[in-house]
Amino acid sequence: MTTVRPAAPAYLDERSGRTYPLTDPHRWRGDDGTPLTVTPLTGLAPADVDTSRRSLWRYRAAFPPLLAPVTLGEGHTPLLEGEWDGVPVSYKTEWANPTGSFKDRGASLLVSYLAHHGVTEIIEDSSGNGGSSIAAYCAAAGIRARVLVPEHTSPAKIVQTRAYGAEIECVPGDRDATAAEAVRRAEAGAVYAGHNWHPYFLQGTKTLAYEIWEDLGFRAPDNVVTVAGAGSTVLGCAIGFGELLAAGRIDRLPRLLVAQPAHCAPLYASFRAGAETEVPVDTAPTIAEGTAIRRPVRLPEVLRAIRASGGDMLAVPERSIEKAVLGLAHKGLYAEPTSATAAAAVTGFARRGVIAPGQDTVVILTGSALKTAPAMERLIDGAPR
Repeated sequence: MTTVRPAAPAYLDERSGRTYPLTDPHRWRGDDGTPLTVTPLTGLAPADVDTSRRSLWRYRAAFPPLLAPVTLGEGHTPLLEGEWDGVPVSYKTEWANPTGSFKDRGASLLVSYLAHHGVTEIIEDSSGNGGSSIAAYCAAAGIRARVLVPEHTSPAKIVQTRAYGAEIECVPGDRDATAAEAVRRAEAGAVYAGHNWHPYFLQGTKTLAYEIWEDLGFRAPDNVVTVAGAGSTVLGCAIGFGELLAAGRIDRLPRLLVAQPAHCAPLYASFRAGAETEVPVDTAPTIAEGTAIRRPVRLPEVLRAIRASGGDMLAVPERSIEKAVLGLAHKGLYAEPTSATAAAAVTGFARRGVIAPGQDTVVILTGSALKTAPAMERLIDGAPR
């Protein structure tokens, strides 16, 4: 069966219901300042997967219209059978992407969109992985990139971003201060490729759902465990599995089980309070630097996605994250602390009975520890012999 696509996809402000055309490369949020998505598209049938492509572009039939892909071979990452703390799981190892993290999925779609519309220069803000990913794809597309980073960003991530030819600018303060500065410049006229804001980035991360579906023989797992800062893996999975459910390709949504570091857990705080908006929360520095976002711009949408799936959340202590980093490494899985937070959460979810025996559980390991060498060295040197 061939999928019938909607005639005119558009940007959608889910909070107001307002739509905007896809044709303006300066458009990255609604007129009232709210984040946008792309209107729902029709999920694929197995026959629609282009198996000649060994990248996420095998799911091109599920994307909004794009003329030519900017691709470095992203996606098509391994799904490895294993276990965590006695719980059978499968690990989706996203460090197999070209720049070492899941962010390449969104970057490929986002930069393809910008290149399609003739953009020649962009700004981005990032704590590391997003910036290096956007920089790599801009290099492939011939687009100049300026990446704003928090002043305490991992040096390895900055070096990688610079290697792609991007201009780096360190912003005093934390991750939120960096984002605020990028937004200020976007409002002044710069083309903003903010991966936490741009709707096309989520079109790339939704391929996580399609790929897991294909990996499992075109079926959904019971649970997907991931870590969230801004929540793009959560929303990507929600969009992708939602499209598959609407198309009748799966019979239920997998539960989205989402972890945050206890030192910076605004999504968790709102989830546990039963709120739909931000609640006051104290934060502190965390080894999981990729999740250190105090005010996620898509917080209501992330909470809605978790609840709609019947999912749950956990706040993971720093010591548990550190132990998970080493525990994964002792299995041959070299995960950065941010993604190891998801593995640490499996223990808590299993103890609470959220993950039950016999269920299919996929743990998304979002990025490589090669990006966080100083933190890894400290952990290894402090580990018991």
